[in-house]
Amino acid sequence: MKNLLVIHSSPKRSQSITRDLTTEFIEKWRNTNPQSAIINRDVGVNPPPHLTEETIGAFYTPAEQRSEAQKKALTVSDELIAELRAADEIVIASPMHNFSITSGLKTWIDQIARVGETFQYTEQGPQGLLKDRPVYVITASGGDYRPHTPIAFLNHQDTYLKVALNFVGLQDLRLIQAAGVAAGEAPVNEARTALTEAISA
Repeated sequence: MKNLLVIHSSPKRSQSITRDLTTEFIEKWRNTNPQSAIINRDVGVNPPPHLTEETIGAFYTPAEQRSEAQKKALTVSDELIAELRAADEIVIASPMHNFSITSGLKTWIDQIARVGETFQYTEQGPQGLLKDRPVYVITASGGDYRPHTPIAFLNHQDTYLKVALNFVGLQDLRLIQAAGVAAGEAPVNEARTALTEAISA
């Protein structure tokens, strides 16, 4: 049995392209993985808390030395990291907001990028500690910011997600883009085809 972790990051409960595409992805994925468990984490509607001074201090305090307050401050981070570790495959639904990821997805990354848990410092530099596995990143943007376009330099979403996920050890990223949805349905249909091909592959 496989575990699929689904991260929604759109603050829109309805009329969200990334939510619709992710729902289609889950249905197709379930057809090829009938004996499976799906964990949904909605950081768009229910974002994790921002990091605080106490949380950051707890990150860098050895486990055996943490106070009760520090342990409590790490509750959300512990839960999110446990979900990541349990997942065989991951889906991240990420609409572009102001050229980057949503604030809810940023707080999720802040909570899971944790020294000694998902990365460590070595003499060769930071090293990710999470086991690599497929991560399907489903994005949507009003404009087309893909590499071949004149405005590609404005796309901080794709580059940031790649850096942040690679940093914790997740290297196998599979990008499915609905780029330029303000122009009509064609980009969404292209993304539907791409997600079908990604699952088949």
